[in-house]
Amino acid sequence: MEIIISGVGIVSGIGFGTAETLQAIAGKKSGLGRLTLFNSVYQNTVPVAEVKASNSDLKQRLGLPEKKTFSRTMLLGLLAATQAAEDARLPLRKGLRIGFISGTTTGGIDRSENFYHAFFVHPDKGRLRDVAVHDCADSTEQIAARIGATGYITTVSTACSSGANAIMLGARLIKHDIVDCAVAGGVDALCKFTLNGFASLKILDNAPCRPLDESRAGLNLGEGAGYVVLERKSDDTPAPYCRLAGYANVCEAFHQTASSPEGQGPFEAMRQTLDAAGITAEAVDYINFHGTGTPNNDLAEGNAVKRLFAKKIPFLSSTKAFTGHTLGAAGGIEAVLSALAIKHGLLYPNLNYSQPVPEHGLRPVTGFRQGAGINVVLSNSFGFGGNDSSLLFSKT
Repeated sequence: MEIIISGVGIVSGIGFGTAETLQAIAGKKSGLGRLTLFNSVYQNTVPVAEVKASNSDLKQRLGLPEKKTFSRTMLLGLLAATQAAEDARLPLRKGLRIGFISGTTTGGIDRSENFYHAFFVHPDKGRLRDVAVHDCADSTEQIAARIGATGYITTVSTACSSGANAIMLGARLIKHDIVDCAVAGGVDALCKFTLNGFASLKILDNAPCRPLDESRAGLNLGEGAGYVVLERKSDDTPAPYCRLAGYANVCEAFHQTASSPEGQGPFEAMRQTLDAAGITAEAVDYINFHGTGTPNNDLAEGNAVKRLFAKKIPFLSSTKAFTGHTLGAAGGIEAVLSALAIKHGLLYPNLNYSQPVPEHGLRPVTGFRQGAGINVVLSNSFGFGGNDSSLLFSKT
């Protein structure tokens, strides 16, 4: 069975929708900047990639009541999921069993942080409406209801591979005839919990991140959402962007947060994905690296790629210097970018690159390229605990 991508939706620090996103990438305009969404000791020291809109602005874009409480995660996710559903013309196609599978790590923490700030001052204070949207499933269920997805609804939370694993699950649901199509991907919003958590791990960079560069010193966090519409290829489906040719998830379990230096988990995720698609490593034209900019990730992933693609290194780059690391949304956002790369023949620049990592010597693409003849794209998403996932996209 051939699973195609018939619609895409994307929101990040570089724009709303595919047009703004590609315009920013073509102009090498990063979304990284000063934190403004909330007060933090890292306000002026750690770059982040915020979506350039307040919650009130997002509600206005979506036509939602200003006084009703929504998590920022739900608002960002609804924007991207609505784009994807409309792109695939789902509202006009009656009788479809539509699934919604959303990956996230933060859920509604941005709202519950507000509650506890007041609650700690006095136990009678705090708005319980903020706590009510805390759970990760809240954003999933609210988005599903608004895009008309009733066939199957679930939330995936596997750290930074969440969005990619949601897409895998969507494909499997279609193959097993549980749904006719699936809107799948991920969403996460910036909040104090993740900013402080990554700071405690000492893997945040005080400067714009430099994926795949010898001088890399850490990641920059971002927020956003990316969803694709998956369905069987048929005469009734819209013109597809590409097909989802293969996917795999492995759990390396080397360390709570780090990959093994040789990248055994990333290697197996990529190898099994190629095997599932039935293609050789030499057929891959472009790899969208997980490429967070941390010393460990870029060493491990690079070593795995050097080993698997020993005969021919494909074009490669990380797009996280544009969007920041969007955690559970990363796999969805980068799936959208992969689909666009195939449809329009694009190669994305790896910003802030200067010198290769000595251990593997990989040299990423540094300029935006059009008409590149991209037929096969491998997209990597590697999470804490060694939950590593790869997706393979190809021309239909």
